[in-house]
Amino acid sequence: MTLTQLPILDLSLADDPATAEAFRADLRRITHEIGFFYLTGHGIPDADFTRIIDVARRFFALPEEEKLAIENTNSPHFRGYTRTGGERTQGRVDWREQIDIGPERAPVTEPVNDFDHLTGPNQYPESLPELREATESWYAQLSEVGARLLEQWALSLGQAGDHFASAFAEDAESFIKIVRYPEAESESVTQGVGEHRDAGTLTLLYPQPGTTGLQVLTDDGWIDADPIENTFVVNIGKLLEVATNGYLKATVHRVLPTGPGQDRISIPFFFNPALNARLPEVELPAELAADARGVTQDERDALHAVYGENAFLSRLRSHPNVAEKFYPDLVRARA
Repeated sequence: MTLTQLPILDLSLADDPATAEAFRADLRRITHEIGFFYLTGHGIPDADFTRIIDVARRFFALPEEEKLAIENTNSPHFRGYTRTGGERTQGRVDWREQIDIGPERAPVTEPVNDFDHLTGPNQYPESLPELREATESWYAQLSEVGARLLEQWALSLGQAGDHFASAFAEDAESFIKIVRYPEAESESVTQGVGEHRDAGTLTLLYPQPGTTGLQVLTDDGWIDADPIENTFVVNIGKLLEVATNGYLKATVHRVLPTGPGQDRISIPFFFNPALNARLPEVELPAELAADARGVTQDERDALHAVYGENAFLSRLRSHPNVAEKFYPDLVRARA
């Protein structure tokens, strides 16, 4: 059967002993075969979805000078506003504007590792205090959803439910992007976001209902992942693929350019461990290990490096203007 829509999973089924095993079996099968699914039953109130989209719209409607006052070129931690065309995927310009928000922490005064530079404060517009309030609530809620999903994956793979928990126990480095995809300025714009696989553990995405653009590469070709109201699109990141020796699948996806007279809001939450943590590997039961695909060498290297090393290199590549301003020696060393 040709796949035309992502499957839907209901997380609330994991809470009922009568349905938990079936839920975990579906979770394992879907993320082994596809790596993407819709998630309902997450427990987040409908009003909070409405609130986060509303505050995102209000942020992007601010005067340009207010957004540029908190541009990420002011932040050695890669936090704040990125103007349209300011981020790259695979070296090519992504046609979107966004704000990056992570855990609110003081900068590391005596950094030991390059990734220590990612720790620091966020930037928020003074005229919209609701943005901080809404995103801090969203961050806390989605962190709980991410932790619940990781517990279910661990159990589905024959592990203790807390198998991955140690990597997230202290100073987890998850982050939010609030993204607006404006209409393409010309036919030369070929991507909202280029083809890629997420580098972290897992992503919880809420795309604004009534819009489209996200596509997922399946064995049947590209399929649209159209938004469903108050429902997340969830996908596996490379860290979880590597931790399972390729049994779980980090899938290529992309965002198409926005058509004339249109724009759309999309809010991904990247659930990731502490910068200095390693995601524990999974010793799969024999019947699952037989179906593990293995991983390529570059992804195996990513597992042996702590998460922060990969996160910092990703920021250097994605935001070359910030990298050149604050870390020119590191950019040249990696050229």
